[in-house]
Amino acid sequence: MLTDSSCHPPHTAVAVDADIKRRNQQRLRRIEGQVRGLQKMVDEDRYCADILTQIASVHEALRAVGRELLRNHLKHCATSAIRQGPEEAERMYDELVDMVYRTQR
Repeated sequence: MLTDSSCHPPHTAVAVDADIKRRNQQRLRRIEGQVRGLQKMVDEDRYCADILTQIASVHEALRAVGRELLRNHLKHCATSAIRQGPEEAERMYDELVDMVYRTQR
């Protein structure tokens, strides 16, 4: 089931699949727990390589959430903007290029 919301005001999703949203929320809660675990590892002076391994795990988990959000953005928000006409499409193309650049650093 999709939950629809207006494209106006800016920065509001056009639509979000409820199941994907639930999965992302679960992932983010799990990541939150992993970060607390990292804090504990640092507090306990755990072996650096073990901490770095856990950091890599958190990073990959965040990337998985990001992939889902990007897919949703392309499927709903970008598609909607592009269909609205040339002016809105150009703004979306610029946003997508900027977003890809920022997330690939």
